[in-house]
Amino acid sequence: MITWKNLDTASAYQELLKVVPVDLKEAMTGEGGAERVKKYSVPMAAGLAFNYAAKQVDDKALEAFTKLAAEMQLAEKFEALYNGEVINTGEKRMVLHHLTRGQLGEAVVADGVDKRGFYVEQQKKIAELANKVHSGEITNAAGEKFTTVVQIGIGGSDLGPRAMYLALENWAKVNDTFKMEARFISNVDPDDAAAVLNTIDVAHSIFVLVSKSGTTLETLTNESFVKNSLKNAGLDPSRHMIAVTSETSPLAKSDDYLAAFFMDDYIGGRFSSTSGVGGAVLSLAFGPEVFARFLEGAAEEDKLACNRDILKNPAMLDALIGVYERNALGYQNTAVLPYSQALSRFPAHLQQLDMESNGKSVNRFGEPVSYPTGPVIFGEPGTNGQHSFYQLLHQGTDIIPLQFVGFRKNQMERDVVIQDSTSQQKLCANVAAQIVAFACGKADENRNKNFEGGRPSSIIVGDRLTPEALGALLSHFENKVMYQGFVWNINSFDQEGVQLGKVLAKKVLAHDTEGALKAYSDLLDI
Repeated sequence: MITWKNLDTASAYQELLKVVPVDLKEAMTGEGGAERVKKYSVPMAAGLAFNYAAKQVDDKALEAFTKLAAEMQLAEKFEALYNGEVINTGEKRMVLHHLTRGQLGEAVVADGVDKRGFYVEQQKKIAELANKVHSGEITNAAGEKFTTVVQIGIGGSDLGPRAMYLALENWAKVNDTFKMEARFISNVDPDDAAAVLNTIDVAHSIFVLVSKSGTTLETLTNESFVKNSLKNAGLDPSRHMIAVTSETSPLAKSDDYLAAFFMDDYIGGRFSSTSGVGGAVLSLAFGPEVFARFLEGAAEEDKLACNRDILKNPAMLDALIGVYERNALGYQNTAVLPYSQALSRFPAHLQQLDMESNGKSVNRFGEPVSYPTGPVIFGEPGTNGQHSFYQLLHQGTDIIPLQFVGFRKNQMERDVVIQDSTSQQKLCANVAAQIVAFACGKADENRNKNFEGGRPSSIIVGDRLTPEALGALLSHFENKVMYQGFVWNINSFDQEGVQLGKVLAKKVLAHDTEGALKAYSDLLDI
């Protein structure tokens, strides 16, 4: 039987608070450091590995993590989730994004529909449309092929799919799977839509409108912006637009769209990259086969996340290390640092995934919690980040845990040798150097040049960023966030904090304001 309880009521948590953090400067110096790198590593799917040698943990900490995982019933709660229990208590919904890439347990039936079958059916329909677009069976009014796909969405309908597209764009070009350029319109700022429309040929563009409810104000506003542009170009918008929405939304059976693909309330926006939300744009851009490979990587990583042994479950282990850093060591932030330009928008996606999920101050029952929950997430690809905010990471007053992501080989397989090393070797050298520099520091009598060290980091490392590796990477962080929510006894699957601003914005637009809200409305000439 599953029991939901606050972290500070767990006896294992009290033991965790007594764990002495490893002295990284000592642990990561010399042969001891080399042995830690070999020892503290967990295999992931798609040839990836989660290495946590430069974290402030040792075998005693791992023992405490194991006890905490058992007492908080992390594996059992994940099992309950993928078997269809109502885990999203705030909205009284199941949480089923894992079913978009595979079935981990029992069949999940809702409203008489097998949900795994439903998601697979939508994926097949998307694949059929994508293949028809690519073959020229579906064309514009002039009988010409579409060359560009534009996704119109906001939040999870933009951040995840955009990050995934950018991650695979160069890989697809090198591997001859690149079918269509993808662009994204998300911000209700009209300059966003205008900038995109100014750089594409609308006559050869197909637009994917993503709105679960079919009533999202920002998305529908951008849709109208696009439709006006199509009409002004003498084009029929219905020949250029498809919808990704729920079966009950006003978009579902509208003649305004070439086709409609369905999602449901059991998949939150920030977890929707493996659903039709990401499936439509990625299948059109790269082909359904590439999207299927992406799903396979995520599915394999999901299987690892089911393991009760934390040393064989990289997502659970990463989550528990994060809890230790947040709750026992008091670290308030986490930096995500991918050393791959292809992952340029991955930190932005993780910001939403983590902070919207675990940015909560009440537990699953609406009661205030007395301990910290989700950290602030930020990041930027290396090496550019090194010349930006790494100064604070190295020598600032706060210790900020780091999560590196790196690959031995680049995607485009083009490089140059300068001073006896390739660009990729230089990139990887920087990753290795930063991990050790953060951990070990550098003593100097000049305090301005002194590095304290003791700054913890982990790295997810792989051979090359492929569709499978990207899927595994996405799954890892989704499951990490889920497990941390379980530990903190919060609901990681609603986002009430997002809704208040929407409500007030509607009041402003209706001129139903007073006090400060009216004053700011006047200031902005609304």
